[in-house]
Amino acid sequence: MNSSQAQIVDITPLCYEFLNGSCPKFAYPLLLRVPLYLFFTSVVILTVFGNLLVILSIVHFKQLHMPTNYLILSLAVTDLLLGSFVMPPSMIRSVETCWYLGSLFCKIHSSVDVTLCTASILNLCFISIDRYYAVCHPLLYQSKITPFATAVMISICWTVSAAVGFGIIFLKLNILGIEDFYYENIVCEGGCVLFQSAASSTASSLLSFYLPGIVMLSIYLKIFRVARKQAKSIQDSKSKNNSQSVLSKEERKATKTLAVIMGVFLSLWTPFFICNVVDPFTGYSIPPVLFDMLVWIGYLNSTCNPIVYAFFYRWFRKALRMVLSGKIFQPGSSRTNLFSH
Repeated sequence: MNSSQAQIVDITPLCYEFLNGSCPKFAYPLLLRVPLYLFFTSVVILTVFGNLLVILSIVHFKQLHMPTNYLILSLAVTDLLLGSFVMPPSMIRSVETCWYLGSLFCKIHSSVDVTLCTASILNLCFISIDRYYAVCHPLLYQSKITPFATAVMISICWTVSAAVGFGIIFLKLNILGIEDFYYENIVCEGGCVLFQSAASSTASSLLSFYLPGIVMLSIYLKIFRVARKQAKSIQDSKSKNNSQSVLSKEERKATKTLAVIMGVFLSLWTPFFICNVVDPFTGYSIPPVLFDMLVWIGYLNSTCNPIVYAFFYRWFRKALRMVLSGKIFQPGSSRTNLFSH
């Protein structure tokens, strides 16, 4: 009897053994903790270095200084911040099942997490607008998508995201109307969960995911209809000069690549956002472990983006080789032609 009691104590220790109101700690066996740490660490390293390479490439090479790439740069900064600031504390929380970094840092961490997820989808939204003008109104592109217009888009993206991320948590909008339930049943020492009322989870998910997602999908459907029509008309009229078809081929390639980025984002984050909306309406019945897993599946999007660029963009592969071989330190390297074969 004593040994079985001791076993129960081993299975369900507390985050802070000597503190009243401590969260229960689920201790994973060492055989599971080591592979988990290895997996999460490799995800963090891949995310940070992959996005750092994207940022270095776009900043260094003059040829890449164009509106679409400034938006890709903003997206890569989002992914880099997620990999370096959000993922490591999340990794410790996921494996140790406790939060040991204090309640203020918990709030900041959750705020930055929401901010970066929102910034990702808003960046993708603005990228889809850029692609819409490039493919559907190529003659208006230069006058509409100017460097200033791009700077405004990036500013809106980050301002709105920070307002959503920090506003929800620091103004306690996430627990508005359910404060008593939250403080009696959820809060404990060593916990760090973004708990949301039904109103908060619905509103924030609509704002941060569903509405921008619908806008993006609508724009890309329109783009693909126009692109199909253009491809057909290029085939039909052989009198078109070659340079025009090459240009539209480049634009089509960029559009296709960015559509893949959008598709990856939506497919990896949709399971989390479905659960996020459903959970409060089902009496918070979704297990925390499942929630945690879905968040990490969403995080993997930031790891995937540079891999997609490397797979689809010849210029990125060329830039990558130059960065990794140290050729970017040679004088005049910033003027290298990345689009030549």
